[in-house]
Amino acid sequence: MPALGIEQISVFGMPPVEFVNLAADLGCQHISVGLISFGYNPHNYAPWSLRADAGLRREMIAAMADRGVSISLGEGLGARPGADVRDLASDLDIMCELGVRRINMVSMDPDLARTFDQYGLLAEMAAARGVESTTEFAPGLTVADLPTALAAVRHVGRPDFRLLIDTMHLVRSGSGPADIAALDPQLIGYVQLCDAPLTPRFETYFEEAMFERMAPGTGELGLLEVVKALPRDRVFALEIPLRSEAAAGAGPHARLGKCVEAARNLFAQLD
Repeated sequence: MPALGIEQISVFGMPPVEFVNLAADLGCQHISVGLISFGYNPHNYAPWSLRADAGLRREMIAAMADRGVSISLGEGLGARPGADVRDLASDLDIMCELGVRRINMVSMDPDLARTFDQYGLLAEMAAARGVESTTEFAPGLTVADLPTALAAVRHVGRPDFRLLIDTMHLVRSGSGPADIAALDPQLIGYVQLCDAPLTPRFETYFEEAMFERMAPGTGELGLLEVVKALPRDRVFALEIPLRSEAAAGAGPHARLGKCVEAARNLFAQLD
């Protein structure tokens, strides 16, 4: 059965040590992490910063060692207009301190050629620290679909720079199981797992992606066939923000516990 993780946007600002304990309590070995707290905060967590608070970093490292949880993905990095990824060196160093061995890149820079060059620089910076990289594609991002992401991988030209497959973004951007099956499995470095309707439910794609997804098997993505096409020895991380349930009072254990169960039920059908 694939290793399960929980992505940071699924827990809406939960402090890092609590997040580690949540993952362990739900039987998940991995979490993703950014360096500052998430903006939407329905449970009124205190704001936090792993960038600014060395004590919090030490507490998180100790909690991960105690609970058998590791960081499967460092987030919040990539290309932005008017910015240079070389300025992210200190963030990379902090992530290395936390034990991060993989970072993900997205681009908000509309210049595709510059995006590819920035990806190459950041991948090189990560590799110098023993960290591999992925790129995520999604409608609305500069790297909007699988063909563009593959072009980025070819441009960077490093075996440690691979694809992140988010199941919602994959299907909504026009690809599916056959496209994944046609790839060399080594091109896929990481999987973010969720379900969704085929038709967007919100005014913007960003709002749906960041705030309201669905547990595996409850949407229309054809998730079983997608998962069958993916390499099983990757981390499958649950990126399932459920804002409506959080606003109605459901806590993170309740929201994500059912998602973990649904993912395990899905994996049980693979064999």
